Amino acid sequence: MTPEQNRADLGKDPARVSGMFDEVARGYDRTNTVLSLGNDQLWRVATTRAVAPRRGQRILDLAAGTGASSVALARSGADVVAADFSPGMIAEGMRRHGDIPNLSFVEADATDLPFGDAEFDTVTMSFGLRNVNEPRIALAELLRVTKPGGRLVVCEFSHPPSRVFNGFYRFYNDRVLPVVAKTVSSNAEAYDYLNESIRDWPDQATLSAWIRSAGWTDVAYRNLSFGIVALHRATKPV
Repeated sequence: MTPEQNRADLGKDPARVSGMFDEVARGYDRTNTVLSLGNDQLWRVATTRAVAPRRGQRILDLAAGTGASSVALARSGADVVAADFSPGMIAEGMRRHGDIPNLSFVEADATDLPFGDAEFDTVTMSFGLRNVNEPRIALAELLRVTKPGGRLVVCEFSHPPSRVFNGFYRFYNDRVLPVVAKTVSSNAEAYDYLNESIRDWPDQATLSAWIRSAGWTDVAYRNLSFGIVALHRATKPV
């Protein structure tokens, strides 16, 4: 593939998005840490605490990438399934973490999950829902595979409510991030798509409405890093 083929766009064709993530898989976690100024690790800690994994639980970590978030969950002793639709990400995750006995890797499409009904105690998705071409279908699929009374945790980029901070954030994404991405990433154009997808993504209230309309209840969110990211939580009705 050429770089142009490996750059997804807002049409979010699954093959192009998957191919883009395949190409950046090896350096993905390091690049994210640099571009987020280290905040990605704080967001992972907040997500893990919201999931509150426990031994004996079965947890689906969708859009798991190389499995960094899944490893954090698996440390609790829970049985964790790291799922992603990028074969390159799955391969890199298995290379790094394949020796963890309570962590398995599965290639999966978020809009057509290869799991049975009510399999998981908790389902979580970090920075992946935004890349799905039909996110509301993905939210319904996550509901389907969750046990009654089970929980959803979605960590996703959002929109800072402060106009002043949002202006600074947009300046960073539009002017600084592309320059840094060219230095640290094997496919800088992939991060042009990242910027576009964040700008196009709905705000916190809209995503909460999507979650609610998919059938989840007790829908709530809290902002992280001044609203750069929002942590959404919900419960499947009993």
